[in-house]
Amino acid sequence: MLYEASLMGFLRTILIILLVYYGAKILTRLFAPYLLKYLSKKAERRFGGQFGGFQQQPPKTRKEGEVTIDKVPNQNTSSNKEVGEYVDYEEID
Repeated sequence: MLYEASLMGFLRTILIILLVYYGAKILTRLFAPYLLKYLSKKAERRFGGQFGGFQQQPPKTRKEGEVTIDKVPNQNTSSNKEVGEYVDYEEID
């Protein structure tokens, strides 16, 4: 089959392309808020599940003057003595 190019076929193709473009643009403006709301709630649920243990905990009642240590610092930390000596410098103008 051999088709012949015509002006009407070209105009019809351009019209279809424009209709699809503007139709997608209108539908995007209508449904974008719903899509964004859905995605934000989904992300909120995902992040809420990961950080569920860190939600607000009721404050513990303590007596005045009572000291509580939540975490003992690691005593195995040591500085590297082979690094060198600190040398102060002066800027030259």
